[in-house]
Amino acid sequence: MLAMTVFLFCAAPAQAQFASCVGDLRTQAEAQGVPAALFDRVMRGVEPDPKIVELSEAQPEFVTPIWDYLASLVDAEKITDGRAMLKKYATPLRSAEKQFGVDHHVVAAVWGVESDYGRIAGRYYLPQSLSTLACTAPRRRDYFRSEFMAALKIVARGDLAPEKLRGSWAGAFGHTQFMPSTYLRLAVDGDGDGHSNLVDSIPDALASTANFLRNAGWQPGAIWGYEVRVPAGYGGASGRSNKKPLAQWKKLGIQRLDGKPLSGPGPAGLILPAGAEGPAFLVFKNYDTIFSYNGATSYALAISLLSEQLKGHGGIRTPWPTDDPGLSRAEKRELQRLLIARGYDVGEPDGAIGAKTRGAIADIQRRANLAEDGRPGLKVLTMLRGR
Repeated sequence: MLAMTVFLFCAAPAQAQFASCVGDLRTQAEAQGVPAALFDRVMRGVEPDPKIVELSEAQPEFVTPIWDYLASLVDAEKITDGRAMLKKYATPLRSAEKQFGVDHHVVAAVWGVESDYGRIAGRYYLPQSLSTLACTAPRRRDYFRSEFMAALKIVARGDLAPEKLRGSWAGAFGHTQFMPSTYLRLAVDGDGDGHSNLVDSIPDALASTANFLRNAGWQPGAIWGYEVRVPAGYGGASGRSNKKPLAQWKKLGIQRLDGKPLSGPGPAGLILPAGAEGPAFLVFKNYDTIFSYNGATSYALAISLLSEQLKGHGGIRTPWPTDDPGLSRAEKRELQRLLIARGYDVGEPDGAIGAKTRGAIADIQRRANLAEDGRPGLKVLTMLRGR
């Protein structure tokens, strides 16, 4: 009873602070042309969600080993499904490429990585998530306040109904996960119905994605980069933004894996996402353009590599510097089924690794005298396969 009393004592000021902040947001929205009645409708029943703030401090692009990140984002299922989407939506994809000059394979890859081709749209109600972040997050409150306002303006201008505002905890939504401010600035009408609807219209989403990349500086007909080999013990320059002429990279001993001479559209940066012992890539302007979509090396590499495989090219040839590789989504589902067979409650074997699955993995690791990190790697899967 005492714990409950303390909780209520602490929660009451927080609720009052949130309510005061929402009142300020209402005033600001009215000043920017959003009707008060619309604001009240959108925010009816909204309360702060502490889980959203927690998620904001642990983004997978920055805390997940890159071999885990890519293993599930660029797996056989994603490639097979992507090639099917290239055929099914060939007309809007080709139309977007013709209009904006962006390789349609890259547009399809963004779609695949962002929402698994529309299968995973996000479940968070944007007015709740964005107001929570705008009023209670430890960082970037002004940024989320502006995104909250942009979401209201999307509804106000008639593109979407409030109930369509569902997406990620951070506010990205639609087939290719635009932030509301990006939606206002760059969403286009790809199907000719007079509206920009990135939630229900695949042509709108694909055309808008191509428009984003064009505005970010995409160079039509140019490559994003390619895998290279660095000399043993390499400790020289690296980094996406540390661009150098190809002749200089050649002098440093950088070689293409396919044996061809170094070539490309201008200066290149050398990225070493797992250090000099892992895969290495020379990247050009178009990689920077993809990077601008999310701002993480692992994310931009996932888009780039998936686009290559959608074209029919091979994957990474250099192994990652780990003795415990990451798992594809199919392997994660297998892992969960094997855990269920051992009596663990991990929910549905859907390949999504949540707290229950991590807890079960940690218990398996403890029994095997391994580090109890709950990570779904090949070692644990192999152990379970061997019972």
